[in-house]
Amino acid sequence: MTSDSLLIRPAEMDEAAQLSDLAMRSKAHWDYSQEFMDACRDELRVSPSKITSDSYFCFVAEQAQSILGYYILKLISARQYELEALFLEPSAIGQGIGRALLEHAKTLTWQEGAQAIVINSDPNAEAFYLSAGAKKVGSSPSGSIPGRVIPLLEIAL
Repeated sequence: MTSDSLLIRPAEMDEAAQLSDLAMRSKAHWDYSQEFMDACRDELRVSPSKITSDSYFCFVAEQAQSILGYYILKLISARQYELEALFLEPSAIGQGIGRALLEHAKTLTWQEGAQAIVINSDPNAEAFYLSAGAKKVGSSPSGSIPGRVIPLLEIAL
């Protein structure tokens, strides 16, 4: 493997703050207001305990020893996981890294015996998930913004 190869590996507990900052930069890529971003801060924070929990899978995409993105899956039931987070450095958007992370998440959950991944998607990311095989199954309330509704998607495995 060369230093330029993409590596997807488990996140480490001491990377929690770095992943939280990456999520904020990634969300800000969509030109949300500062007020909106401040309201999302707690929801986007990655805790060290989440990285080490048996109820979550947290993986990072690394290239040339730099983290370019990550995802977090939450166990909902034996048959279903929620893609709680998938964020990329803004400079990495459009390079196939998000697709590689999502494919990794799909393979992992399938190996765990799950039948579906649910996604409460940012509206700006909906087209990405649909192009990767997700189907829109409804909508759900935002975890950060009262009254805001976001797309609810599902990927069948």
